Amino acid sequence: MQKFVSRLKSEPFWTMFFAFAAMVFLLMVTQTLTQSIKSWELDTEMFLWFLLVGFVAQSIDGALGMAYGVSCNSILLGIGIPPASASAWVHFAQVFTSLASGISHWKMGNVDWRLAKKLLIPGVLGSILGAFLLSNVNGDLVKPVIALYLFIMGIVILRKVKKKHSPKFNRESKSLPILATTGGFADAVGGGGWGPIVNSTLLSKGKIARYAIGTGNFVEFFVSLASASTFLFFVKELSLAPVLGLILGGILAAPFAAYICKLVKPKYLMIAVGVLIIALSIRTFYLSFF
Repeated sequence: MQKFVSRLKSEPFWTMFFAFAAMVFLLMVTQTLTQSIKSWELDTEMFLWFLLVGFVAQSIDGALGMAYGVSCNSILLGIGIPPASASAWVHFAQVFTSLASGISHWKMGNVDWRLAKKLLIPGVLGSILGAFLLSNVNGDLVKPVIALYLFIMGIVILRKVKKKHSPKFNRESKSLPILATTGGFADAVGGGGWGPIVNSTLLSKGKIARYAIGTGNFVEFFVSLASASTFLFFVKELSLAPVLGLILGGILAAPFAAYICKLVKPKYLMIAVGVLIIALSIRTFYLSFF
């Protein structure tokens, strides 16, 4: 905590951004819960099911840096929730789970602060744009393109595992803001995608697995907060039983997942990430055309 406070004092950027994020977070939570709790009747069975879903999804996401949004969004769409509402609910829950995950990764020393600073603003802007478009346009049109990109990234990551020497990661690369903007946009449109796009690309560029995943998950809190706030401006309905289940399940899993990320060798994390990305991309292709 002392290192964190000293960093805030030495870098005004982080102080201002954390203060602004805290203000938006409190405003969003207070207003949304105040409106929803008036007519809230807790469906215990649904709550328990989504508690399990949130725990499993966040365990995967925190350890591998992806799949929380995709997993939860797929289930909501499967039970008939409209795409914009499903993505809004998932991102509202993900604000809490990504906060818990980001704090856990920070405590484990998995966050590269300079890299996080590069990804932050572009990722937030991309997520706001994606949330705005999905609330007004059919987001299924871009899913096949994202799926193709993920499939290629999965193959690239698996090929990196076989190489003895990984490329040296360039933290000053001009492509990082573009990557973050694309990841934030795809995350909002697809109900998940920040981890598969951003974290997988960082890995393919040679970033050490624990820092790629830890930094990506840390920044994801701000990206989720931006998209959730935008969604909830257009989508007024919030079902608290599934959302509360997703939130609590994810928060319970976050410290466990961050520890796994630090403990497991980078080689095995990369294999798991590569296989997961390929599987998700094939699934997205299938659902887009069939």
